[in-house]
Amino acid sequence: MSSLLDQLIEAQQGSGTKRKCFLSYYSEDKHRVDKFLRDFGDVFISKAIGVSDGDDFINSEDTDYVMSQIRKKYLGDSTVTICFLGQCTHSRRYVDWELKTTLRKGSYTPNGLLGILLPHMGNSCFLPPRFKENWSKGENDCYALYRGYPHSKKELKRWIE
Repeated sequence: MSSLLDQLIEAQQGSGTKRKCFLSYYSEDKHRVDKFLRDFGDVFISKAIGVSDGDDFINSEDTDYVMSQIRKKYLGDSTVTICFLGQCTHSRRYVDWELKTTLRKGSYTPNGLLGILLPHMGNSCFLPPRFKENWSKGENDCYALYRGYPHSKKELKRWIE
């Protein structure tokens, strides 16, 4: 007997309903994120800075301006941010700005935050400070989820929901 969540996921998959997910990652991990998208990209609608050659990079040192553009161009209609956790993700300025924008409350609802450990990292990594502030080990009373690499599309769909 399947759970109510399983039934909802199956109904959504059957109806073609997919969540829009903003992808946050360190640019050196792009080839790993591309593989993730090849394996799981049909589970959700992806939005990310720099995914295609036509993307408009936000070329500014003004933190508030960059975050407003991230919100306007990429997060505005998404509901979940997936942060891909690699070796240097924790120290990247744009990842921090993307996570801050994801979690910021305002005239919009903050995105859910899902951290996915990239396979080359083994079982752990340094978490970006802003992610770590919103996650607790038992995932009780926290805003973020921290997961290893998904084993199936159904598992990923469950995490996103």
